[in-house]
Amino acid sequence: ADLILNLAGRSIFHPWTENYKTKLRESRIRTTRNLVAALPEQSDALLCSASAVGFYGSRGESKLTETSPRGDDFLAKLSEEWEAEALAAEASGARVVLMRFGIILGSEGGAIPKMLPAFRLGLGGPLGSGEQWFPWLHVEDLYRAVRFLMETADIRGPVNFSAPHPIRQAELAKLLGRLLHRPAFLPTPALAVKLAMGELGEALLASQRVVPEQLSEAGFRFSHGEIKYALRDIIE
Repeated sequence: ADLILNLAGRSIFHPWTENYKTKLRESRIRTTRNLVAALPEQSDALLCSASAVGFYGSRGESKLTETSPRGDDFLAKLSEEWEAEALAAEASGARVVLMRFGIILGSEGGAIPKMLPAFRLGLGGPLGSGEQWFPWLHVEDLYRAVRFLMETADIRGPVNFSAPHPIRQAELAKLLGRLLHRPAFLPTPALAVKLAMGELGEALLASQRVVPEQLSEAGFRFSHGEIKYALRDIIE
């Protein structure tokens, strides 16, 4: 294989019982370990292995590049373990890229279809204060970034798969409401999110001001770099 694209892993959008956290971990760690073990002894393949901006934890206003340190919560530690399994492929000669995904936006999957029903009813709004940073990427730029990595042989290691302009959750809610011609000012209190969803709720309230330094410096051009045009493309 010239390209191995590893996207496997159970969805985080499920109550995080101890049993489900084990499934989250094993679906990522064991799958990646098996893929690496299946490589020939000598390989010049490109392994693009999924990871997440959850690696950084919740970091407030800090601008997060690929060199920023790991956070301390469950998702951060899981991302580090997941990435370590993929990096083991370097021993066979493979080039490994760790795709740290932001929130992927598209019409047929990702975050937007989950959000639209409430917004169409006029019940949409930010989670908590809405001041937290929301790292996002249009799904078409995800595809284009993978092809760019195939053609750019000197990129390896962690790569932030996020648009160059992260936004705050409150701004995202306002734009969605405007596009749908609905009010979008009903915040869900942070305490309610945490009580209802536990650790998952804390992850949804995280603030991650992620920027795609590796892709930008290598010359990648985003086709959907501004959130208002990305949302309009998806919804309309």
